[in-house]
Amino acid sequence: MAKKSITEDAQDVMRAAILIELGARIQVLESEVNLSRDRMIRLYQEVKGVSPPKGMLPFSVDWFLTWAPNIHASLFYNIYRFLTDLAGCSHFDALTKGYKLYLEHCERHDSYIMLSFTRAWTLVRFFDAGILQLTRCCTCTGKFVTRKQDAAHGAVCGSCQPPSRAGKSAKPVSRVTEDEAAAECSPGQFDAMEELNSTLSNCADLEPARHEASCGQAA
Repeated sequence: MAKKSITEDAQDVMRAAILIELGARIQVLESEVNLSRDRMIRLYQEVKGVSPPKGMLPFSVDWFLTWAPNIHASLFYNIYRFLTDLAGCSHFDALTKGYKLYLEHCERHDSYIMLSFTRAWTLVRFFDAGILQLTRCCTCTGKFVTRKQDAAHGAVCGSCQPPSRAGKSAKPVSRVTEDEAAAECSPGQFDAMEELNSTLSNCADLEPARHEASCGQAA
């Protein structure tokens, strides 16, 4: 096997550093860059100043289908698809730049950041595996995350049809951690959800129809 060039090795180190800064776990680095585990751990300690967290990655598909996480996941994946399909970005650039745009959007609209980078990466993997799809909402025409086998006819997103307890959470948080699976929002955060839904609606017609389900009006 030919050895990596110094340039290729430096590029892998830079990519790993970017992922670590965004909050990626070691398992994510192992999938995205070609570095030894020892080097990744040392790099993580250098960038973050602490040892990388241990334990399994979040793997539940159901987490992305609950009300608030679904809105955040739909926002991020619509951005990711725009960058890959229309902007011509590579997977790595779309993943990192898309997540930065997601963070900027949440901060601009004073919304808490529910989707960690590792969950965003996991979401893309679920789409690549054919487990999830984008379905067009029949009310706002925005595209949101659903299971692949779910019926698309008459589908309504969580922003247009929130659950009865939406906005009744006792205390708001600024950001969830990797292992937190928040399912409700505070009253102030409910307004931010409406802003996220507006963004999904505005960019609904910007992406091609690949991997999406129509609203029962397919030819």
